[in-house]
Amino acid sequence: MGVDFYYLPGSAPCRGVLLAAKAVGVDLNLKYTDLMKGEHLTPEFIKLNPQHTIPTINDNGFSLWESRAIMTYLADQYGKNDAIYPKDPKKRAVVDQRLYFDIGTLYARFADYYYPVLFGGGSYDPAKLTKCEEAMKFLDTFLASSEYAAGNTLTLADLSLVATVSTYEVMGFDLSPYKNVTKWLGQVKQKAPGYEEANGKNVLIFKQMADSLTKK
Repeated sequence: MGVDFYYLPGSAPCRGVLLAAKAVGVDLNLKYTDLMKGEHLTPEFIKLNPQHTIPTINDNGFSLWESRAIMTYLADQYGKNDAIYPKDPKKRAVVDQRLYFDIGTLYARFADYYYPVLFGGGSYDPAKLTKCEEAMKFLDTFLASSEYAAGNTLTLADLSLVATVSTYEVMGFDLSPYKNVTKWLGQVKQKAPGYEEANGKNVLIFKQMADSLTKK
């Protein structure tokens, strides 16, 4: 049966789920969902997810959305061990904190800065860029005392964050001031299972879309 996965390859949240699935070793039935064609607004999809957002999974009748919730579910449900999502309450809490930091700060500020330009024809706001730089500095500080985002082993925190940071990277955001981030980014690209297939090639799809949207 497998897990049905409604997604767009360029989307950072969708790429996080693809990375988690690779790390856990679960096969996803990929269901390309074209938002421009309204494929997320069909009665069938809204029955699965009333918020009609992607990514969404359907695991034999169990539907779930929000990428980081999906990632933690896949690890709990299908993980052979708890390496990428520790069961120890304190270790897990740090992973969760980094996941919430990603959705609420790092990715949120990326979206706030770039999306009005990409999808609304606006112009870049320097104050919003400053907020992105501050968020990246926070991540750089987290990485000052550990090899990975939530300790010295690869976890779901890294897989979610790398989907976001690689998107900053392809958009031309200057990562050079953040030495810990750049070192970590290179390491996760090397160590995350199936990185190139799940994120490397797909972040370039986002870049192509961004380029096409901003061409005058």
